[in-house]
Amino acid sequence: MAEQRTLVLIKPDAVERGLIGEVLARLERKGLRVERMELRTMDTELSDAHYAEHVGRPYYEELKGFMTSGPLVALIAAGDEAIPVVRALAGATDGRKAEAGTIRGDFSLSHQRNLIHASDSEDSAKREIDLWFGA
Repeated sequence: MAEQRTLVLIKPDAVERGLIGEVLARLERKGLRVERMELRTMDTELSDAHYAEHVGRPYYEELKGFMTSGPLVALIAAGDEAIPVVRALAGATDGRKAEAGTIRGDFSLSHQRNLIHASDSEDSAKREIDLWFGA
């Protein structure tokens, strides 16, 4: 078993639509554990740090506006191969192209308002968990 930890953000659109429970249920039914969880709002500074590789790109200001627009749920999910497992549960970034049965495939019709963020690698997971929850 390759135990991993990953950051999951249940984005403001999912919170607004009442999908927190649905997302958590899918993670837990898959066998992942929620180690920490917090309802909070992303501020500009955290957005710039979390999305550092996107700052300055043409779409970033709209992304930042969306991500700072309301409360979100930040959580650490843990389990066997948690990083690829959560990314598979989330589905393709563009909800219009995501497969049915995934979170985005079942509930999103957008590339940006796509309900969930999941770390894409062990390095990203460590960096993002440290950003959101401290070392």
